[in-house]
Amino acid sequence: MDIRRMSADPRIDRYIEQAAAFAQPILTQLRAIIRSACPDVEETIKWGRPSFSYRGKILCSISAFKQHAALSFWQGERVTKGAEIRGNQSAMGQFGRICSLDDLPDAASLNGIVVAAMDLIDSGEKAQRPIKHPRPPAEPPADLLAAMAASPAARATYDAFPPSQQREYIDWVSEAKRPETRRRRVEQAVSMLAEGKRRNWKYENC
Repeated sequence: MDIRRMSADPRIDRYIEQAAAFAQPILTQLRAIIRSACPDVEETIKWGRPSFSYRGKILCSISAFKQHAALSFWQGERVTKGAEIRGNQSAMGQFGRICSLDDLPDAASLNGIVVAAMDLIDSGEKAQRPIKHPRPPAEPPADLLAAMAASPAARATYDAFPPSQQREYIDWVSEAKRPETRRRRVEQAVSMLAEGKRRNWKYENC
């Protein structure tokens, strides 16, 4: 049996567990549909959010924000054109602001989109770069937020940073593979922020 067909990235489990309560069933259902439609899917974390690949190429990603979730297919409208959009469209991805399970297309439609994305990869057709949407505001995970709440100096530094510098910390914490590594990174992040430092401050003067 191909081990990859049964593998699940524990970082995505933690991402879902730390998401807002409304987002957890949305992310769980999307993940289940993606894994069912593509048994050989490869799970990972890219850009701080769960990402799903097939044969080394990105299929899609899912995200959770404070008040909505999002689903983004790498090939964009080449595979999602005609899909029903129930959520408010003012969000990243092709399905708008997903605030409940009712905002999702039915499972059969989503399954078909995943299969279409796989077929496009299998065809060997050169991928077209998707239209870039403005990146959403950087949103720190719950454990980093809680740690900064106990350190006003760290939170003040974080709030003063531009989104790109905030994401350096968010991605560093989110990409930790083990719980103990993540806890250590949260502690280190708050310590560096309290001192007014960027994530990669050690290399700035090299």
